[in-house]
Amino acid sequence: MIILETIELVISIVSIVVVVYGAIVAFIAFLRTEIRRISGKYNIQMLRLIRADLGTYLLLGLELLISADILKTILEPGLHELLVLGGIVLLRTILSYFLNREIQEIEKDRHEHPELFLNI
Repeated sequence: MIILETIELVISIVSIVVVVYGAIVAFIAFLRTEIRRISGKYNIQMLRLIRADLGTYLLLGLELLISADILKTILEPGLHELLVLGGIVLLRTILSYFLNREIQEIEKDRHEHPELFLNI
């Protein structure tokens, strides 16, 4: 039991690290984009790529959080834990749907208008 609780805690911490890391990477990319805006080399496609990258980190963090919550539900089966798990799975499903749609649109734009993505 203590081993599973420790694993659950480690996975939860890793999921937080992944989300925070993704947010930092996205923030740095955003700052670079804003510097390009000031210098006149702005490309709106860059913001779309930043959003897609951040969404990917969020999904990975949510996947890890789901696995941690599954362990927690095994250790402490109860209605509250099941509701939390269900909420996280629902949130992850919604995010995944919209992120996949965004990525497909970016790829379509890349194929149709490669010139927009040359300086990114």
